Amino acid sequence: MPNGSDLARRAIHVCAACHGEGGRSQTAVIPALAGQAPMYTARQLKDFRAQQRAETDNRAYMWGVSALLDDETIQSLADYYAGQTPLAGRSRASAAVLRAGRDIFENGMPAKGVRACASCHGERAEGAAGFPRLAGQHADYLFNQLKVFGTRLRPHGVLMKAETANMSPVQMKAVAAYLQSL
Repeated sequence: MPNGSDLARRAIHVCAACHGEGGRSQTAVIPALAGQAPMYTARQLKDFRAQQRAETDNRAYMWGVSALLDDETIQSLADYYAGQTPLAGRSRASAAVLRAGRDIFENGMPAKGVRACASCHGERAEGAAGFPRLAGQHADYLFNQLKVFGTRLRPHGVLMKAETANMSPVQMKAVAAYLQSL
């Protein structure tokens, strides 16, 4: 871990209980953190700490854990996870579902005002600028997040709120399955 504090070293062990060793979560509804852009991870931790990110399934736990983290520790955690090897792509979805998801990811749905996911998240969904890495992420987690963007629980997801507004659950699941396969 790059020059992390003792608090960051201890936090990594706490994080591993849910997010897996090295941030490679094995639980479908818990995000993998390995390989995530540090700017994105730090912003999410700060949003939890400020109680501005509030999915109902993890709110109490993440609010409590992040309340114990100062900015230096958050940055150390973000840097640590960025340096870990991400999950390898895998999927149990059918070829038709993966094709549908790839089409939305690469081309969007212009008739519905949905931009190509790749335009922000990168051609291989490895993240770009402040946008998160999605490649290899659990499809169940991604689908849940796509649904949450339609609520007030992710106030900093303004761009995603507009992108998901005209997507059906079937389309969201297809995109999520495709992303998990990368």
